[in-house]
Parts: sequence; C-alpha cells; structure tokens
Amino acid sequence: VMTTELIEWREEFALGVPEVDHEHRELVELINTLYVELMSGAEQDRVGDFLAELHAQISGHFALEEKLMVESNYQDYSTHKSDHETLLDDIGDLMDEFDGRTPVDLTAFAARLEQWFTNHFRTHDARLHLHG
Repeated sequence: VMTTELIEWREEFALGVPEVDHEHRELVELINTLYVELMSGAEQDRVGDFLAELHAQISGHFALEEKLMVESNYQDYSTHKSDHETLLDDIGDLMDEFDGRTPVDLTAFAARLEQWFTNHFRTHDARLHLHG
C-alpha cells in the first residue's frame, strides 16, 4: 500500500513549546507533500523548488530552536546544532545533485529524512523540552 505520508505526526513530537511545535508540524507537512511529489514522479523542477523550500523552512526553524537553546543555556547546544547542520548539509547535497540532473535516489533520501526527523525529535528536541 502506497502511503501518502512519510512522517506521521505523533504527539510525542510535541515539545509543549507552541512556536516550535507549530513549526515542527509545518515541516512534517512539507516533507509529506514533498514525498508525495517525489513518489508520483513529479517534474524535476517542482522537486527542486520543494527542496529549496524545505531547506529554507528547516534553516529558519533551526535558527529559532538554536535561539531558544541559547536563551535557556541549553547544555547540549553544540551537539544539537551540529545535528541540525548535518541535515541541512544533506539537503544541500541533494539540491546540488538535482541541479546537476543526476538521478537521485529519492527513496533513500526519504528514508533518511524520516529517520533523521524521528530520531531528532525523540532525542535532541525531547531533551530540549525536558531541559526547558
């Protein structure tokens, strides 16, 4: 069965910080939309636009999270930030591959994205919440 959602929103993802939770939900929706486009064989240009949008939204979201971490003197800041940077680098690499019109293994990318988000929400963001 072809699922239309790559990441199913789960309440465990909610941190109880309204602005962060709101952005997390939006990111999950964006990723799911991207996933549907990819799996339905969307035009390369559309996918490229989506990746750019995803990168922009995630960058903005990470900036907010990092600001909150700094304000709360979050001890694990550098680890959390480097985890953010890893994902942004991954998306950046994928955007480069797309621009180069290299065949991209979207299934692998989708799996990596899902895994990253789920792990990140569970570990780093959960700790951020517990710390807050």
